[in-house]
Amino acid sequence: MATTDHTQRRGRRIMMTEAERDAYLAEQRTCRVATVSADGAPHVGALWFVWDGTSIWLYSITRSRRWAQLCKDPRLAVLVDDGVEYGELRGVELSGTAEFVGEAPRTGERCPELVVPEGLFTQKYFGMTQMPHDGRHAWLRLTPDAIASWDFHKL
Repeated sequence: MATTDHTQRRGRRIMMTEAERDAYLAEQRTCRVATVSADGAPHVGALWFVWDGTSIWLYSITRSRRWAQLCKDPRLAVLVDDGVEYGELRGVELSGTAEFVGEAPRTGERCPELVVPEGLFTQKYFGMTQMPHDGRHAWLRLTPDAIASWDFHKL
């Protein structure tokens, strides 16, 4: 994996281990996805996601602003965080380049790359084994170039 966990300079004391990060990303349900428009304006929106231990998979509406922006500039950042009180704050930030995987919109055509993420997604969000395809969403994969994490429980 081409991530730079080891280069996280600030907050090494509160950085999550790989196992902690993987467990955290498996349990969280919503992330925030940041994209950039052609004029440089940022856009942030919430999405459901799954983490396969290497990549974060995002199931996005293909007629969204996010999708249009990623078609022109595939750079993105994803934030998953939680906590209310200061000592409870935890999170993971992942950044890199989005890859479009499978047909868009997704109709369920055979795509070996999507077997694992669709299995994880349907179990996590629907408690099912078969992915329902609505003809409006498609898959984005982010294999991060950089990952930063924090867990204020460690303070």
